[in-house]
Amino acid sequence: MNAISPNNADRVIVVGGGVAGLSVALRLAPRPVTLVTASALGLGTATGWAQGGIAAAVGADDAASLHAADTEAAGAGLTEPDVALRVAQEGPGLIDWLVRIGVPFDRAEDGALALGLEAAHGRRRIVRSGGDATGARVLEGLVRAVLKAPSVEVVTARACDLLRDTNGAVAGIVAERDGALFRIPARAVVLATGGVGALYAATTNPPGAVGRGLALAARAGAVMRDMEFVQFHPTAIAAGADPMPLATEALRGEGARLIDETGAAVMAGIAGGDLAPRDVVARGIFQALQRGRTVYLDARGALGAAMPSRFPTVAGLCAAAGIDPAVQPIPVRPAAHYHMGGVKVDAHGATSVPGLYACGEVSSTGLHGANRLASNSLLEGLAYAHFIADGLDAPPPAAIVPGAVTVRAAGDLPMLRTLMESKVGVVRDAAGLAEAVATLEPKAETCDAALVALLIARGALARQESRGGHWRSDFPHLAPAAHTETALADPTATNPSAEEALTP
Repeated sequence: MNAISPNNADRVIVVGGGVAGLSVALRLAPRPVTLVTASALGLGTATGWAQGGIAAAVGADDAASLHAADTEAAGAGLTEPDVALRVAQEGPGLIDWLVRIGVPFDRAEDGALALGLEAAHGRRRIVRSGGDATGARVLEGLVRAVLKAPSVEVVTARACDLLRDTNGAVAGIVAERDGALFRIPARAVVLATGGVGALYAATTNPPGAVGRGLALAARAGAVMRDMEFVQFHPTAIAAGADPMPLATEALRGEGARLIDETGAAVMAGIAGGDLAPRDVVARGIFQALQRGRTVYLDARGALGAAMPSRFPTVAGLCAAAGIDPAVQPIPVRPAAHYHMGGVKVDAHGATSVPGLYACGEVSSTGLHGANRLASNSLLEGLAYAHFIADGLDAPPPAAIVPGAVTVRAAGDLPMLRTLMESKVGVVRDAAGLAEAVATLEPKAETCDAALVALLIARGALARQESRGGHWRSDFPHLAPAAHTETALADPTATNPSAEEALTP
């Protein structure tokens, strides 16, 4: 671990070691950055598990405007058109930037980028590395670059609170390592802490994805937007593992079909079929499961036989589960995968709290709307890292407010995951959501995971319609499109019994 620089006049703290956090740290150079990660670099992040790729309009038949239009269509009325176009325009340049830092992308025989197709994309525009190992390859390239960057110091610790100065701005973090608490002052903090999937019993996310950055921002009084929109990936491999391994959507782009145990097409009669938007496919599979069917992803034949070379990650996951996709269909079910809601940010990634920024899945930029378009997540993190670096304009902090930090309990995570799965899952209703809210409210003050779960449940209860990743069986139709925004009424409230003095 690098030593912490004593100079906080220019230092920016970046919390999170995935694509968003690493990219922000690199883009801020030569400004000094302290990168705080709960795990060693390259571990514990959803980036490394991303199989699909990076959506970028680099094909001869493609354009940023077409990519933006597909993003808007998937977003179900809540994607902001200017944001979609701005991010899509960044795509080709971001791929070039990754190539320059050493990320090896798959190529066609003529040397051009090999482009894949995924659901709800009107063109082949998915740039991949190692077939279905894009996230891991991108993460490796970014980690190498960060370790070489003289402007970045890395601290392995858990961010557990935000420091404030006498003007009310965020002025650093309180971190915890080996049971000891310590302050790291800074002129700004960028949260890049990922999503919330591990709040659900069935998830494709790492165990640490419980919304810690969302809780930090919420307790600081930041505006949270569209918290109810959780994307459930339709094809998690249902073979008993937790987290659940993922069968990439690109398999369906290459011809794999969703069938039940009788061989009948699960998506028959549904617009878009197997390549419908993720929320539509997830509900189709969920409803089949509710009818007592078993659902499979059928890649048998040539696609399954070629999987070890074309989709080596999925092939390895299937082998670990005792499945040979060349001759056996892959059992699948929806699982919590991505959070479209988050901390509301502006065009430069700034939150409503001075000195606090957010990047990647923890943020709500206006790109994803109610339903993220496949392979737009890595793209968003890369793009907003650039926007934050260009626009970060936090003044040097005033005197930091002294005091104790609230140490919050881990809570009963197994209970919480079961509750969220059953009451705030793929299909929701008022009775289940009200039960979830009532259960979570008394736990939220002292448990960050419970607070984030509560914000999701409250948002879902308030949204009396069905849109994108949010589906209400008691309100199956659309209402006029609108965002939901909330901020804690008293973000400074603490639990006195949990206060603990800081280590100097």
